[in-house]
Amino acid sequence: MAHTFRRCSLALIFIIMWLLIKAKIDECKKGDVTVKPSRVILLGSTVNISCSLKPREGCLSYSRRNKLILYKFDRRINFHHGHSLNAQVTGLPLGTTLFVCKLACINSNEIQICGAEILVGVAPEQPQNLSCIQKGEQGTVACTWERGQDTHLYTEYTLQLSGPKNLTWQKQCKDHYCDYLDFGINLTPESPESNFTAKVTAVNSLGSSSSFPSTFTFLDIVRPLPPWDVRIKFQKASSMSRCTLYWRDEGLVLLNRLRYRPSNSRHWNMVNVTEAKGRHDLLDLKPFTEYEFQISSKLHLYKGSWSDWSETLRAQTPEEEPTGMLDVWYMKRHIDYNRQQISLFWKNLSVSEARGKILHYQVTLQELTGGKVMTQNITGHTSWTTVISRTGNWAVAVSAANSKGSSLPTRINIMNLCEAGLLAPRQVSANSESMGNILVTWQPPRKGLSAVQEYVVEWRQLHPGDDTQIPLNWLRSPPYNVSALISENIKPYTCYEIRVYALSEDQGGCSSILGNSKHKAPLSGPHINAITEEKGSILISWNSIPVQEQMGCLLHYRIYWKERDSNSQPQLCEIPYRVSQNSHPINSLQPRVTYVLWMTALTAAGESSQGNEREFCLQGKANWMAFVAPSICIAIIMVGIFSTHYFQQKRRHSCPWTGS
Repeated sequence: MAHTFRRCSLALIFIIMWLLIKAKIDECKKGDVTVKPSRVILLGSTVNISCSLKPREGCLSYSRRNKLILYKFDRRINFHHGHSLNAQVTGLPLGTTLFVCKLACINSNEIQICGAEILVGVAPEQPQNLSCIQKGEQGTVACTWERGQDTHLYTEYTLQLSGPKNLTWQKQCKDHYCDYLDFGINLTPESPESNFTAKVTAVNSLGSSSSFPSTFTFLDIVRPLPPWDVRIKFQKASSMSRCTLYWRDEGLVLLNRLRYRPSNSRHWNMVNVTEAKGRHDLLDLKPFTEYEFQISSKLHLYKGSWSDWSETLRAQTPEEEPTGMLDVWYMKRHIDYNRQQISLFWKNLSVSEARGKILHYQVTLQELTGGKVMTQNITGHTSWTTVISRTGNWAVAVSAANSKGSSLPTRINIMNLCEAGLLAPRQVSANSESMGNILVTWQPPRKGLSAVQEYVVEWRQLHPGDDTQIPLNWLRSPPYNVSALISENIKPYTCYEIRVYALSEDQGGCSSILGNSKHKAPLSGPHINAITEEKGSILISWNSIPVQEQMGCLLHYRIYWKERDSNSQPQLCEIPYRVSQNSHPINSLQPRVTYVLWMTALTAAGESSQGNEREFCLQGKANWMAFVAPSICIAIIMVGIFSTHYFQQKRRHSCPWTGS
């Protein structure tokens, strides 16, 4: 495309130049311009340009009145008074330069006398890398070569081919950028070892040059057409993914090469086959995998060139029975004194393990004491929940099935994962590593270390209230590891509850911590929804901050209060954050004083803005009233005199932890 555009651009330049010259050179009626030694010169040469008037074509009868001016394009480069002008010009650039001679008379416009264009170029270089090819047994012979540097002149290329019995073919190309010619003849395989010789000659006004001869035979230059009608057939009864590849070729093809790869791979597997006759068996392909296949052909083992690759054939290998075993994990939740809920979770098999489309999972629940299968279930999900008795020893087995069969079942015994306190990992910490990673570290249990068979790190998004629908994630770690980098389903500005389990053969211990990969101050504070009086103190109740506004793991709540209309600094009470907590008492407040109260929340990155404000007034034994600000606390007239220091506000209250 670029080559064609270049040719069109050059043709357009020549047309424009010709129109300019035609407009500027008007048949030279009043005089002549001569150029010596030639109007076509070698780069770096000097030319002499002469301009002369014809008889009686001057301004007046006096020659000194004539002023001849020589222009190079539109720039004046020389002038002379008289009937003629001579100028020597050097340093002309490659390409075409236009010179115009004009006559200037007193009190009149300049008159164009004549002009000339000078072409500056170079002799053609010797054409290099001449090569010829015939595409297909029925194709025609075409040759290409490298021209060398541009001559900037009209250059003619002649391609000649000589063969047996003094046969000669010749083609010419007059294109300025010619580097390809097709003879339009077909070489036949009757004499495959007969020699042919090609040569290309370039000629222009400044010289000529010929390439070195290129000698070849039919087998050297005929490139077969790419194989076509490529198809594949899989062996149905095979225990491994075997297939036969079929294709069609030209009749003289002797050698084929095949390449194939999974569609998601960048690396090809290569196979060379001789006299395949359009078929070849491939072994040990991965099951249930889309492959790409391509084939190329060649006429001779040592001579000639390979064909282009065939069009890509894409095909998926058949399914086979799954391999590997599911990674299964579980959670227990007590329902009442007699029942417990068991939630099973498992991870998808990898593509190489599934070896097909997983249609369903089979879950078997068994009570080990009686040895009877209690429940069998088939599900298309990667989790399953059931309710069982809290008594007895229970085990489950989970397997995956495709159209060809099932994987080996994964068997686990249901036990209390946190029952063995001596197995609980120590000093568990969770630190942000990057936007989507949390590094969890721990110390082995002090006792029972030798019994630890593996650690399991479990995490799920912290969600106050019902968390049964929150996705569960986990990974397993060998007993010699005391750290794990968790990254699956980790989002920034989200708090995760992380548990580390140490598991032995029949018991487990656990420790937990909260962690996030990135945090900032919460977007809002808690919303106070109620204030009640209880025996001289008040109980503050609030709604939890929406999860999407917490922006990480909450560390503390702060409760602020001060007297209404007071300019003093508020007092505050800071309490540790607990997931289930939504109320807290405050005591030692003064009765019959109206207070304004609000709350904030803190992460490791900072404090939120304040939540809503509430006003309250402690009434003593009677219930006190709370209103959304502004509100009025109606005081009850009391008999007696209160000392003034009774109403003085303390600067800060201690806030002992009290359960709600």
